[in-house]
Amino acid sequence: MRITSPIILAALLLAGCAAGSQRGPTVDIEMQRLMAAAKVPGLALAIIDHGQVVSRHAYGYADVAAARPLRTDSIMYGASLTKAAFAYMVMQLVDERVLTLDAPLPTLLDKPLPDYPAFADLRDDPRWRLLTPRMLLSHTSGLLNWRFINENRKLDFKYPPGSRYVYSGEGMQILQIVVEERTGVPLETLMRQRVFERFGMRDTSMVWRDDFAGREVVQYGGDGAVIAHKRRSRARAAGSMDTTLDDYASFMAGVLRGDGLSAAARAEMLSPQMAIVSPQQFPSHWPGETDAYRGIGLSAGLGWPVYESPLGPAFFKEGNDDGTNNFALGFLRPQSGVVMLSNSSNADRLFLPAVEYLFGRTCLPWFWMGYIPYDRPELRAPGMRAHPVLSPGCD
Repeated sequence: MRITSPIILAALLLAGCAAGSQRGPTVDIEMQRLMAAAKVPGLALAIIDHGQVVSRHAYGYADVAAARPLRTDSIMYGASLTKAAFAYMVMQLVDERVLTLDAPLPTLLDKPLPDYPAFADLRDDPRWRLLTPRMLLSHTSGLLNWRFINENRKLDFKYPPGSRYVYSGEGMQILQIVVEERTGVPLETLMRQRVFERFGMRDTSMVWRDDFAGREVVQYGGDGAVIAHKRRSRARAAGSMDTTLDDYASFMAGVLRGDGLSAAARAEMLSPQMAIVSPQQFPSHWPGETDAYRGIGLSAGLGWPVYESPLGPAFFKEGNDDGTNNFALGFLRPQSGVVMLSNSSNADRLFLPAVEYLFGRTCLPWFWMGYIPYDRPELRAPGMRAHPVLSPGCD
């Protein structure tokens, strides 16, 4: 039988089966080669096909000094992968008419936004009244990612609400307030009941759990410096989730199947809301625009960036922090994708070659994402980030 799906082929190779023709080294060997080249101590990988997790594997170490191997159930920091899971929960509330995507903020909050101490910086800017859940979920609020980026460390609008994609963790925190007030339920509970329990994510939580102790990974900076795994005590929609490869792969498979959402809500979540014109994602608030990504239709979805790949409509989410790099990519047809979690700041250097090995040409907007491959160091030179680079045939 001739195997035509690169996803199934990869899964079979991962299991050590001799499938297909001149495929070359197995996935195991290729991932370990990429890890060595990019200087990544630990990587967990799951492959999804037709809405099912068909393989999962962990390579390298959870703790290098202790020679403790990474496992698919090792506790890892999800970082901004949290935002995608949060968006999925929000769309359930939209389905149930608890929340309306285009309702202005004053109609959703118990009091004016600037009356919340965390957002008092916006008191003299009435544009907060224009914000909607759609803008907050699609990163089109115009708000900065985090206020500490500003020299004065105050929050402000970089663009008028609804006018441009500007990645904003602050916006997610505003939507968290809305959700908690509209439901009367803390975020930690909402996520557990509506997302984690639904997908059997037993080792995923918005806050640290004592039973995680001993299974958490040690994180490593780009130079290999040790970064302790933080034990977060406050649920934050923008990024407080601890998870495992097993759990997040189950979630991603559920997203691809559309579990827990109406067809309309899932389609809305993964539909283009606004074309992305920023030369790069971080920082996306800098002046300057590009049409380099028009050919692949790179756009803001609701909680996920979306684009048109050679394999059909695609969506993705990254989760990055010091000592953490994660990536989830999905193709709507035939409900296939990949999840990669790593305990290294260097892992973003292997995500593109790993994706291309597994799927072939995907036109992933890697340059915009900052996923500069380990073998393209010249693209990290000062000034280069202002000039978008695309994979061949993807313009």
